[in-house]
Amino acid sequence: MTTDKLRVLVRVDLDCAKAQVAAQGHVTSKSVRGLYDVMKRANSLTTGMTLELDMTRARIEPDALEELRTCSRSHHLPDDVDPLQSDYRLSILAPDDAAPLGVMAPQVA
Repeated sequence: MTTDKLRVLVRVDLDCAKAQVAAQGHVTSKSVRGLYDVMKRANSLTTGMTLELDMTRARIEPDALEELRTCSRSHHLPDDVDPLQSDYRLSILAPDDAAPLGVMAPQVA
């Protein structure tokens, strides 16, 4: 069961340079900005950090998911979030109901 309130849990393994950002609740094109901030902080912990954005327990609006997928493909967050345009090794685990027809979830980009 999801709520409208966005909750985020971050798990970090510094030895393996991996972080998982797990979101629950409702992710909108407005609230996705908060996820960007969390991703930026996690990415800054160590060079070459791999980020996994787990959205499987969230209700995500199509516009917000497309923004995240754009970040995954470009390896960058939006300019206004990260003006330095750091490199992000990002994969997204999308909820089954967010995947367009013909695309398997979870999708790793």
